[in-house]
Parts: sequence; structure tokens; C-alpha cells
Amino acid sequence: MSTTPTSTTTSSNGIAYLEFEKPLERIERQIEELEASQTVTGRDHSAMIRTVRGELLAARRKLYSNLDPWETVQMARHPKRPLTPDYLNLMVRDFVELRGDKNFRDDRAIITGFGRIGNLKCMFIGHNKGRDTKERLENCFGMAHPEGYRKALLKMRLAEKFGLPIVCLIDTAGAYPGIQSEERGIAHAIAVNLMEMPRIRVPIVCVVIGEGGSGGALGIGVGDRVAIMEHAYYSVISPEGCAAILWKSAEHAKTAAHALKFTGRDLLKLKLIDDVIKEPLGGAHRDPATAAASLEKYIVDTLRDLKRVKTDTLLKRRYARLRQLGSYFESQSAPPSKPKASKAGVKRARVIKPETPVETQAQAVPV
Repeated sequence: MSTTPTSTTTSSNGIAYLEFEKPLERIERQIEELEASQTVTGRDHSAMIRTVRGELLAARRKLYSNLDPWETVQMARHPKRPLTPDYLNLMVRDFVELRGDKNFRDDRAIITGFGRIGNLKCMFIGHNKGRDTKERLENCFGMAHPEGYRKALLKMRLAEKFGLPIVCLIDTAGAYPGIQSEERGIAHAIAVNLMEMPRIRVPIVCVVIGEGGSGGALGIGVGDRVAIMEHAYYSVISPEGCAAILWKSAEHAKTAAHALKFTGRDLLKLKLIDDVIKEPLGGAHRDPATAAASLEKYIVDTLRDLKRVKTDTLLKRRYARLRQLGSYFESQSAPPSKPKASKAGVKRARVIKPETPVETQAQAVPV
């Protein structure tokens, strides 16, 4: 579950650069030097500055259009990347936070509350990593305890009571793995959410805005539409956790990242998500307002489409979507062989029948 801190360097203009962004930093520093020289000496360097700016723009487009999985992880963990509170401030009006799970305590790793987006009233639920060191420690870096997921489900049921759609913003490395979390039933809390969310009778839209790790993401990740920001990732485990299991060392995290297939492009091919939301050139941290505008447009347009669908149809589609996740074919040409005839005294091999139609599956959900 542990994640490696993202190493950055900060330029004179306050921009934090990741390791793979160093070529861009050198070009931007060259522009700063030309502008400073122009101010001091009075010589006109505008033509040279325009040329270098063109080179910078071309380099940015080339770099960010083809990030590898490990670079995507670094972007998702960027210290300046917008968090759930940032998006709520930029795109939600009249936000009223709701706290507590009515059982144990208020888990600050998950924020819940009512607000308006576009002309729609919604329930917003999202992870909050925290911005400074104190807040991150209080929020366990966005890794929620059981009470966080129970709070989320309680607020979902409240939204269902008032007929309001639900928006989930996912940004966590996973659920909190400490002993207190285990003692209070983290696995059960997430499992209950996975069982109950498909039966919530209002539209649900889920968006991965940064890290989407393990069961911590799934605990608020069941919806009618699941999308991911362009430079975010959605994975069954963090790269470091995968490397620790397979290679016994987190040093192989980069290799694990390539194997996990968790970028937006890979997830679309695997049909695990529905959409990838474009970010400003250079990432959401370069222009949070534009990133929030793109996210707001996606949420509003999607909710308007979902509100046109009858509730029973919505639930059937949501359940069918869950049943289809992870389906694959090992061979399209060779049909499965029939079980051989059994000998005397030995039971015949049981043939598993195909799943029942979606219509009957939806009725088979435990109540």
C-alpha cells in the first residue's frame, strides 16, 4: 500500500518539475534568462523568445501526449495536483459539508456534502489527501478508515431519499492498512458499499481525479459511468505494492507500473472505464481552473443523460456493467471440451451453465 514520494524540483517561477520534465525546465529557464537580459540590457530578444516558446510548446505536446505508466503515476501524485476540495471550490456552488457516520467518528479522508453543479443539485463524495503535512497526517494521505466508507454510504442513502444524483471523486492510494482499520472492519465496510451502491436508486457518476488504488477506490467507485482524468491511474494495487509482492522490493515499481495496465488508454481498451477526461497541457496542476471546467462539463452532461433513463433500467444497466467487468476469451477458435464419461462409482464432472440473462440477474441481487 505504501507509495514512493514524488521527487520534484521547483523553478524560480514556482512551478514544480518532475524528473522526466527536466528538459522542459531547461527550456523555460532559457526563456527566463532571455527576458531578464532584455530587461537589463534593453536589447530586443523578442524574436528569439518567440522561437524558444514555440520549441517549448512542441516539446510539451510531444512529452505529455505519450507518457509511460510510471510517468502517469508521478503526474497523479504531483504535490500541486488539484484535490477534491480544490475541484469543489472551482465547480460546485453552495456546497454544504456533511460529517460523521453516526457510529464512530468523522473520517476526514472522505468529504461528503450537498452542492450545485451546473443547474443540478447533487451529493458529492470524494477522497481528500490533504495539502500540507499536518492535514495529510490528519487525513492519513487520503486513505480512509471503515467509518469513512460508512459515512459515504450513509450520505448516498440520504441522496437517494431526496432523489439527488451522486458524484464520487476518487483520489487515494487505497484504504488505510493500519491495525485500527482492520479492527473496525475495513474489508466489511468496503464490501457493504460494493453490495449497496448498485442498488442506490439515483444516478451515480464516478471520476478518478488522481490515484485510484485498490479497494480504497472501489469503496466509492461503483456507478453508472466511471471516468478517469487524463493523467490519473486506476489500479488493483499501487506499483510499489505490486513490486513488493512479485519482486520482494519496491525498487521494481516502474516495471510493475508497465505490467498493471492502469492508464486511461489501457483501461478504455479493457472496457473498465467509460471515458477519459482531457487535462490542460502539462497536467491539471498547471491550470486547475481549466481542468475543473472539463470535469464539470463531463459531470453535468453525463448526469443529464442518466436522468433521462428510467430508474429500473438504470439499475439493470449498472448491475450488468459490473457483471461484465474483467470478461475475456482465452481462445476464439477452440470450443471448450466436453467432460469425459465418468467411471462407475465416480460422479460426472459438473458443467457450469452460462449466466442467466441480465433481467433475471438484477432480480437476484440479495436484499
